[in-house]
Parts: sequence; C-alpha cells; structure tokens
Amino acid sequence: MRIPAFLRPSRVLAATLLVAAVGLAGAADAADRTIRIGYQKYGTLILLKGKGALEERLKPLGVVVKWAEFPAGPQLLEALNAGAIDFGTTGEAPPIFAQAASSKLAYVGHEPPAPRGEAIVVPKNSPIRSVAELKGKTIAFNKGSNVHYLLVKALEKAGVAYSDVKTSFLPPADARAAFERGSVDAWVIWDPFLAASEATAGARVLADGEGLVANHQFFLADRTYAEANKEILKALFEELVKVEDWVAKDSNAAAAELAPAVGIPAPILKLALQRQAFGVRSLGPEVVEAQQRIADVFLELKLLPKPIKISDAVVEVSR
Repeated sequence: MRIPAFLRPSRVLAATLLVAAVGLAGAADAADRTIRIGYQKYGTLILLKGKGALEERLKPLGVVVKWAEFPAGPQLLEALNAGAIDFGTTGEAPPIFAQAASSKLAYVGHEPPAPRGEAIVVPKNSPIRSVAELKGKTIAFNKGSNVHYLLVKALEKAGVAYSDVKTSFLPPADARAAFERGSVDAWVIWDPFLAASEATAGARVLADGEGLVANHQFFLADRTYAEANKEILKALFEELVKVEDWVAKDSNAAAAELAPAVGIPAPILKLALQRQAFGVRSLGPEVVEAQQRIADVFLELKLLPKPIKISDAVVEVSR
C-alpha cells in the first residue's frame, strides 16, 4: 500500500534532522529575539503553526519565530539538548530520557490527559484479540516515546512480562510500513498516525490508554531560554489557548482549515482532534508525581541510565 505523503519520513531525520535544526541556531544570535520551535505531526503546536497567529503576536516585539519538524519526541528533545531549538512539545516519556541525558531540559507547561490519543493496534485480519496474546509477538514502536510507556503498562495489566515480547524500535513512518507488510504483529502509535492507520489501513485497536496511562502532552524548553524569556513563552501559551478554543468550538472547521497547512487530510485530523485534550496549564504536584512514577518504572526496567528527579526540571511560566 502506498504510504500517504504526510506519513513518509520527515526531511529532518537522523543526521539531517539535527543539521537542519542546528542551522536555525545561526538565526538566534539574540536569544530573546528569536524562538525556535520544534513540532510534530500532532498536538497544538502544529495547529498554532498552521494558524500563523504566533508570528503576528510576536512581530511587534521584534521576535522571529522559527519552526522545525521532527518525526517524534525523542528526536525533538535530542535537538533541544543539543541547543538547536528552544521550545517544543512531546508526550510523557521523551522528557524523562532527555532529563537523564542533560540538565538543559525544563518543563514549562502541560495539557490535560488524552488517553485515547494513543493505542496498540493490530492488522484488521490479525488473529490477535487481546494484549495477553502479544506474548512472543513482535511489536513496533518509537523507543523512548509516549507509547513505550503505554506498552509497558498494557503488558503489565495483561500479565505479560516486557521481556516476553519482541520489540522493534521504529519511527512512525517506518513502523507503519512494517505493520502494513506484516513484518510486525502489532504497532503502538499515537495520533494522527493512529487515526490514519485506522482510517486507511483498517487497523484494529487492542487497547488505548484509557485506564492505563494519562498521555499528557508536555511543553518543554531549554532551561536558560525559559528563565530568560518568560514573556515570550507567556505570549505563546496565550495564542495556544486561542487556537484550542477555536478547535473546541468547531473541530470540523478547524480540521478543514488546517488540513492543507499541516498536510493531514481533514477527516483524519478531525478524528485526532476529537481525541486530543486542550488546556495549557502549569505543572502541579500531581502531574509531577505522575511523571516521576513513569521515570521510576523506566529505571526499574533498566531503560533509564540513572535516577532522575522530575521536580528539578520544572520552570514556572505563569500565564
């Protein structure tokens, strides 16, 4: 099956990804005059980019907005830790690994839980009917991403040891190709790739995050940038809230208007938007504690090289 253009590997992958992103650094001689934003094919940042509102908001302040697309959270935060971008959004797992690798990362906000926005799927004709039946099977997912934790919790609930499944670490586009040609038995993926797989390949959901994981989206920044440029981040969050309000009021119109800009067909974008949670907010103690529990699980599984304290990476940026 031909993979839709918006699901093919991004132009900023692997070495090219970091080279392209680092190229943005030259435009940031004055850090408080530029904000370099990393985004993915999901979440409110891509909606903000499509709307163009942030550029208009910051233009009177002389602040230039630079955007760089990434295939997933781990790659985005690799660029953040390398000093190639200033700000971005990912799910729960990537910042845990990024914090273990560097002290540069700062949590500056989050959105409410959206557990239905990620799932374990199997081909429509697969004989597999439950997570328990994944024992001994090959499962594709992006290592260190949100769905990595979803898989861990789903297997735990089903009584299957993480070591009893075969893992195939692949970015979304490569995982989709492997999934459709039958090279893997299951795929753990997030929206809008999840919505696209359901709509175009008939993928069947074994389990989503409901009752298993919160699937928070976190807004993350370079710590030095965040501490020096809180007014820029406040303006960014205010514009995000406006976009979220617009989407919440009319997801049909939002999907239709944004589809060409973000390269996602409107019906797929609408489905993904309906499973997304909106509302930018600061990190409270409960969210910090939940994130710490995820970090502790990854440490126990020996996926994390050392213990980390999530609260050490939180920077308050009030709106």
